[in-house]
Amino acid sequence: MPPKKIRIGTRDSRLALWQAEWVKSELEKAYPGIDVSLVSIKTMGDRILDVPLAKVGGKGLFVKEIEEAMLRGEVDIAVHSMKDVPTFFPEGLGLCCITRREDPRDAVVSRGIPFSDLPHGARIGTSALRRQAQLLKERPDLQMVVIRGNVETRIRKLESEQLDAVILAAAGMKRLGFGDSITECLDVQLSIPAIGQGALGIECRLDDREMQDAIAFMNHAETACCVKAERALLKRCEGGCQVPIAAHAVLEGDELHMIGLIAAVDGRHCVRGEVSGDAGQCEELGRTLADLLLSQGGKEILDEVYQAEAESSLS
Repeated sequence: MPPKKIRIGTRDSRLALWQAEWVKSELEKAYPGIDVSLVSIKTMGDRILDVPLAKVGGKGLFVKEIEEAMLRGEVDIAVHSMKDVPTFFPEGLGLCCITRREDPRDAVVSRGIPFSDLPHGARIGTSALRRQAQLLKERPDLQMVVIRGNVETRIRKLESEQLDAVILAAAGMKRLGFGDSITECLDVQLSIPAIGQGALGIECRLDDREMQDAIAFMNHAETACCVKAERALLKRCEGGCQVPIAAHAVLEGDELHMIGLIAAVDGRHCVRGEVSGDAGQCEELGRTLADLLLSQGGKEILDEVYQAEAESSLS
């Protein structure tokens, strides 16, 4: 029997609430009469909007307060964008479900001009070092402008900050009904997505078997396989928001294909690689690709970035 009541912890941004509402709806359809409520929690990542994430602690800032509420028993599950979820969890918590992936690509929002036709020296707004590095690798002439805020805020900055284009995750735009605002979606070979981009994860207490059983039907095996491979790569590289690390896996039958990247922030140094193999060994494939990237120069890139971060924090 499912629990009679489920409290979902979520950030209070419009996209996070959409995601939590979707999970709520799925639970209500599966278990008629169940009492599902949302508990909005403002995270540190939502409060600090004028500083790049890399400078204030990375992606964990979007989940920490929600996890603390779960450990206190104030919420039962948490719904996250998988690209915001660190590879390590607090003791007693874990990822119990990964939902079907939306479009994983990066989207260009401009005045109808595709990326390849943007003028020389175009000003590009983005919040991700990963996107900056890859787009600068393709177009060193571009000027990158760091922007933060929700989807609507970033789109408005196209005009308010006189940008030529803004780059966002296609999944979030489509979920919020802004799909018509997308000028184009970038091919994953041009801009490899963030780890887990487009997928949602549901986190819960590991000792709550009843809750794990109740949400298990939302787990999408194909997406889970791909995201596990991507997260294994990230964990092996010990990467976070401070370093442009990207990976994207796709499943074709029983075979998993995966591309990955480690790059310097300015895009001048970049290591890319690919692996394919048995989907049943998805996490091992992710670690294999990570080792390949690290051995081909990725370790040196990471060392340089971390050294620069350490020196910056001391100054």
